[in-house]
Amino acid sequence: MLLLLCTVTIKAQVQKTKIYLIHGQGSDGRLFSKLTLNAAFDTFCLNLPVPAKGTNMQSFAQQLIPKIDTSGPFILIGVSLGGMVAAELNDILHPLQTIIISSAKNNNELPNRYKFMRAFPLYKLFPAGFLKASSFMMQPLVEPDRKKEKAIFKSMLRKKDKHFLKRTIPMIVNWDKKCNYGKVLMHIHGTKDHTIPIKNITESIAITNGSHMMVLTQAELISKKINEILLSLNLLD
Repeated sequence: MLLLLCTVTIKAQVQKTKIYLIHGQGSDGRLFSKLTLNAAFDTFCLNLPVPAKGTNMQSFAQQLIPKIDTSGPFILIGVSLGGMVAAELNDILHPLQTIIISSAKNNNELPNRYKFMRAFPLYKLFPAGFLKASSFMMQPLVEPDRKKEKAIFKSMLRKKDKHFLKRTIPMIVNWDKKCNYGKVLMHIHGTKDHTIPIKNITESIAITNGSHMMVLTQAELISKKINEILLSLNLLD
């Protein structure tokens, strides 16, 4: 009887592997609301704070470390800006697996407009409120797939702090990461991503007709791809 009780106690203390979700620049935790990830994992959403003026990508990522339980195995999943943050955290915390979606592993995968903005930082001339207002106009033009979940995307962008939007622009523009990764960092990218075009992306799981918004607009397919990666880790009995 004692042996049985000890066995039950030990099993009860076994913790699930944690998954941490990191949203993008113009979104929040609702971006992941339609994902159906394997129930064998505990899933948490990390909300990105408003960065201090002049914060770079690495120091921004470090602000999330206290929110991550590193006492056991964990997995990072980041979308867009959140994927870049996840890539930085990957180097610092060495998670079991990092998955980035509609994002970039390094600055070479960013589109040329960011190189132009680094050389000519005209965005600095515009107030934060103007940049937020322009996002409302540009988002549906650049990513027409947004119309499938128009109300959620509008609500997420409306609630974004205008200073968050302005201060994360130079973080992306001046991002200096050069690393390439093996299977420890898996990249899922849409063939119709107009924000970060797939032509610059190397070693990715390509989603046919997938847009920059596909985590929400094609949630069933993205859930399937994520769960396939999780299954390949051989963590499940």
